[in-house]
Amino acid sequence: MLSERVPIDSDVAKQILRYFMRHPRAADDLEGIARWRLLEEAVHRTVDETEQAIHMLVGNGLLEQVGTPDGGRVFRINEARLGEAAKFLEQD
Repeated sequence: MLSERVPIDSDVAKQILRYFMRHPRAADDLEGIARWRLLEEAVHRTVDETEQAIHMLVGNGLLEQVGTPDGGRVFRINEARLGEAAKFLEQD
């Protein structure tokens, strides 16, 4: 049935649909979706990508994960591996 309708940008459509799948009770007008929902989707995607990169950096010993008193976690540079971190940044 979608093929009979106006062609759509599937990336944008998927972003909108992902938002509504995560928030099934949400409702908003066109401008609200464009301003806030797509921004939230971009942030959500960016958080996922950032998490993957942090796991890679921790796994390679370039960052350290430190627990906080409230049970959270923060990340910091592994000072013992500064040279390796600098080489990693120089790579193409």
